[in-house]
Amino acid sequence: MPDQYVISGSNVATLADSCGGYGLVDNAAIVVDGDRVAWVGSRSDLPEAFHVLPHIDHSGRLITPALIDCHTHIIHSGNRAREFEMRLNGASYEEVARAGGGIVATVDATRAASEAELLASALIRVDGLIAMGVAAIEVKSGYGLDIETELKMLRVARELGRQRPIRIKTSYLAAHAVPRGANADNYIDEICLPGLRAADAQGLVDAVDGFCEGIAFDTAQIARVFDLACELALPVKLHAEQLSHMGGTALAARYGALSADHVEYATDADAAALAKSGTIAVLLPGAYYAIRENKAPPVQAFRDHGVPMAVSTDWNPGSSPLGSLLLAMNMACTLFRLTPAEALAGTTRNAARALGLDDCGVIAPGMRADLAIWKVRHPAELSYGIGINPLHTRIFGGHA
Repeated sequence: MPDQYVISGSNVATLADSCGGYGLVDNAAIVVDGDRVAWVGSRSDLPEAFHVLPHIDHSGRLITPALIDCHTHIIHSGNRAREFEMRLNGASYEEVARAGGGIVATVDATRAASEAELLASALIRVDGLIAMGVAAIEVKSGYGLDIETELKMLRVARELGRQRPIRIKTSYLAAHAVPRGANADNYIDEICLPGLRAADAQGLVDAVDGFCEGIAFDTAQIARVFDLACELALPVKLHAEQLSHMGGTALAARYGALSADHVEYATDADAAALAKSGTIAVLLPGAYYAIRENKAPPVQAFRDHGVPMAVSTDWNPGSSPLGSLLLAMNMACTLFRLTPAEALAGTTRNAARALGLDDCGVIAPGMRADLAIWKVRHPAELSYGIGINPLHTRIFGGHA
């Protein structure tokens, strides 16, 4: 594609609408200059200076910002289909974990896998997300629970961004589970904290995450990890209030976290705290669906307090084997009662904020030209479809 060109004739959902709408422009034009958007607006208002540029007609299609999957565990080995059967036969997520399944089962497989094997399997998942219009993916460690495997996972995550046209943001998640036979406090001291220092020294970490839950770590233990993250000037995020109310959301707010994720058991007071700290609430309907949770996140409280909501796949081998961000949008609407506009904002504008990105997620002058061109006319169709991928093409940094 040329360095400068105009995309014209389509409907454009800019997502630059602070009032919560699509920011929809009918019969629009987008001027792309290098890897940035230079202008967007009604085709009839296109400045004369841009008329001489090559025009690419996408009449009858919809353009949105490229999608962003802001919470994934796509680097792992093995699967946990047997646990799926166990849960269908009545076992709870906690019962599966305490029986030796859950996260620690994936840890065994991931430790045994080579770096090349982890890369090969993760690239398949990345390719699937790219094919759905995704341009940025958050990738967590957390299936090592020893220093070397945590670093191995983060190295693979960095390699994904070198081998594919995709932005990768890494999260250090050694505080994901307590290894078999270990003491949680000793594990924090002996593995999590020195591992974080090593990962940061090697330039492998963009953010620090943890799992605050009865089957994982309490708020005091997570706070020790977050204290080191602050010392290293790394932003934090947290798996919070997924299975019970442990105080993780308030902890995330206290540390000014980028995001608090899951948040099914969050309260109105938690929503107020997130609003004050500017923390994004990341909704993960795939996990809610897969573990047959029956307590939905307090979406109305988030609305009432003005907490931005992101939506993500939480793609992982156990509690959310969901590889479609489009399906996550549909599930967020049907299970959590988000509007289609909220779901699209949740996978673009708010997902960018959940990753600390300020140059994508909306279509506006100066922003990256990361665009998704869809074979639909109205943005509500993206959340409406079930198992449908209407992507026509994805533009990444100005290039298809």
